[in-house]
Amino acid sequence: MIIVAGLGNPGPKYEKNRHNIGFMAADEIARRWNFGPERAKFQSVIREGEVQTASGPVKVLMMKPQTYMNESGRAVGEAARFYKVKPEEVIVFHDEIDLAPGRFRMKKGGGAAGQNGVRSMISHLGAEFRRARMGVGHPGDPQLVHHHVLGDFAKADQTWLQAMLDACADALPFALAGDDERYQGEVMRLAPAPKFSPRQAAQGNQG
Repeated sequence: MIIVAGLGNPGPKYEKNRHNIGFMAADEIARRWNFGPERAKFQSVIREGEVQTASGPVKVLMMKPQTYMNESGRAVGEAARFYKVKPEEVIVFHDEIDLAPGRFRMKKGGGAAGQNGVRSMISHLGAEFRRARMGVGHPGDPQLVHHHVLGDFAKADQTWLQAMLDACADALPFALAGDDERYQGEVMRLAPAPKFSPRQAAQGNQG
């Protein structure tokens, strides 16, 4: 089994925030692969399903922790212990301010880089889980980061955002097969990052 966790904050207030792009990816993947119905378990909204890969079907537990972003690791760690899933069998989709809007990178291990959901994951799982980093841009001033990630995506973002979500879902078999480099390449092939001015890229297409 592979655990695929999208990070975000629960509730309609946060639904369209940049910080909730991980929840959006989780929903798109579950729709694309016809996962089972939502239910509550492991302090999360979960859906279960199978995804066909080149080497056969892979069982997937999709999680949207309901603990709020800063405690995401508590929920995912509980599920990983229950199913005896290793950290490298956990893929976490999350927003990444150090990537321009629409950029996508896969990474295994490393630090939290200021992302509190990732920091929580590290504290409960160790560092060796796999991170699907979804670029939302940086506002340019550290004082504005909190407002930026808890702000909604702009109308101008919707085209690249939906393309990235679709690509993350469509190319998922490569990630489930353990080929993160191929997965990253396929996502960027299917959803090329938009071209912004340097200021727009830094500010999440708000400049």
